[in-house]
Amino acid sequence: MCNHRGPSISRRSVLTTAGAVGVAATAGCLGGGGDNSDAPEPIALTGDKQCDRCGMVIEQHPGPVGQVFYRDNAPEGHDNPAWFCSAWETFSYNFARQDEGWTRVVGYLTDYSSVDYDLYDDEGATFITAHLDPEAFGRMDELFYVAGADINGAMGNDLVPFSQESDADAFADEHGGDVYEESDISPDLVARL
Repeated sequence: MCNHRGPSISRRSVLTTAGAVGVAATAGCLGGGGDNSDAPEPIALTGDKQCDRCGMVIEQHPGPVGQVFYRDNAPEGHDNPAWFCSAWETFSYNFARQDEGWTRVVGYLTDYSSVDYDLYDDEGATFITAHLDPEAFGRMDELFYVAGADINGAMGNDLVPFSQESDADAFADEHGGDVYEESDISPDLVARL
């Protein structure tokens, strides 16, 4: 009987290699195309700013609003950031730009954990108030999103973002929907809203 053995690999070698790969992957994520700590700060979405996806004047509508800064690209007609009158338009636009090779530096959405928001009824639908000042925004990659709640924004049913997971859970318990992190939000989920 022949006994062929390959090169001997120790457990320590495997763990060392795995650790090095993990560090390299993490460094690639931090230095590559994702959000980073040197990112620009959010701006106010007041005045005549029009949504870069639908063209509506942002401050004239309810619900979460967003803005995204890109590296080496900018929206048509103005400098960064691209701005939006709803969370789902922010995601939709960003997915389309990523497909075109754009790199997001940082994205922001209304953080309903950091503002005093109101809900109100209008023609049989319940809406959540908009908040447009810079301090009302949280980083997209640090928020928890309620999708499928019985609450509307500028474009109808929307993702409602919170920086505190407990706030998102409580909102979903009261108004329906499920809680997601940004990495769980897909183009399919956004299209279903």
